[in-house]
Amino acid sequence: MSDVVDVIVGQWAKERPDVTDDLWPVRMFARIQRLARVVDKSAKDTAAAHGVEHGEFDVLTTLQRSGPPYTLTAGALLKASMVTSGAITNRIDKMEAKGLVERVREGTDRRTVKIRLTDHGHDVTRAVFADHLANYARLLATVDRDLVERTAEDLREVLLALGDTA
Repeated sequence: MSDVVDVIVGQWAKERPDVTDDLWPVRMFARIQRLARVVDKSAKDTAAAHGVEHGEFDVLTTLQRSGPPYTLTAGALLKASMVTSGAITNRIDKMEAKGLVERVREGTDRRTVKIRLTDHGHDVTRAVFADHLANYARLLATVDRDLVERTAEDLREVLLALGDTA
């Protein structure tokens, strides 16, 4: 069975037979990009159903999984989210206005500002995360679980080979 990527690769092979042997990475990367678009749209829709943007959901879950006291510096959130410092500041401003997080200064160094999940933020995170997991399960409901597990393991190896480490 062929997919859109097979069609694209076939078109390039026909148009540029000289690069046919060089098209092998396209088979993987194009599928990852297409899969990412499908998953991203679905995840955005899930978050939006709870009144949060997908980027806000990312911050909420990062704070939640950090454990008590559910507080991180903006710098730590910046590293976890892979966005610009301006974008993370904007995101935190919006989330603070929604009552999801609060900025706190702890200790004697008042320059250090931390972002803490509020009680409302905890509630929203629990609800969105439950729906998020159900959404992922729904997306993969017709795919063999062993195939999903093998693919996840294989992608880990590819990411590690590309230098993407914890």
